[in-house]
Amino acid sequence: MGLIKIFSGEEILAVTLKQRLEEANITVVLRANNQANVLPSISTAKPVELFIQEVDYGKASPVLEAFRMSL
Repeated sequence: MGLIKIFSGEEILAVTLKQRLEEANITVVLRANNQANVLPSISTAKPVELFIQEVDYGKASPVLEAFRMSL
């Protein structure tokens, strides 16, 4: 089984969702392609992405729905 992307957006929201998923014992991979340290003069607002294992999607669905409703 592979990873599936479940979120793409602002870092503060990604971290909040990641914490909620981890509280439900779901392993989360966070990918942030922030290149601000490499090129500090260029503002790159790339979204942070969260991934989970496909097999965890059923367990993650209620957490994802509650998170979306809270926005």
